[in-house]
Amino acid sequence: MFESIYSWYGQLDPTLRIFWIIALVTSSLFLIQMLLTFVGLGSSDVDIDTSFDSTPEGGLDGMDGAMQIFTVRNFVNFLLGISWGGICLWDIISNKLVLYVASFFIGVLFVSIFLAIYRLMMRLQSSGNIRMENAVGAVCQVYLRIPESRKGSGKVQISFSGSVQEVDAQTDGAALPSGTRVRVLSLIDSHTLLVAPL
Repeated sequence: MFESIYSWYGQLDPTLRIFWIIALVTSSLFLIQMLLTFVGLGSSDVDIDTSFDSTPEGGLDGMDGAMQIFTVRNFVNFLLGISWGGICLWDIISNKLVLYVASFFIGVLFVSIFLAIYRLMMRLQSSGNIRMENAVGAVCQVYLRIPESRKGSGKVQISFSGSVQEVDAQTDGAALPSGTRVRVLSLIDSHTLLVAPL
């Protein structure tokens, strides 16, 4: 069996081999992420935040929303779309440049779809069994950078009944970078917390 797989792999175009390697690795990571997400561990164990913090001068403040898409989870989804898109279109698109461009946009599409699904799941979960008022007074950690003076929303990771959730948050003071420990002061609305650093 392994000999036949090795023989098949050896006959592939070098670029197609790369697509297959990326597809197999990212598919495995994607399955692990999904399993951990469904048991309530995805946000803390796998979805490591690599969002960009702005400079002290606030040079990137206007880009906070865009920067929040740069996470390990979304990078895996992006590579998943590129690799499987390249594999599926390999025999259909002969022009390699067109193939790469099409694969790139499939990767972007994958990120968009999974972001929409993930946000929908979080909203359903928040509106279902989570009482946001129970978060007031709790200590939690900033997951995605929170802009200063309520100029935008970031996210905090907070525990509800033993399950770690990502919740929108704002602050009245200075910007809070990822990893900052904060206390929940009050609710701004039904899905946004007002927090302050400890």
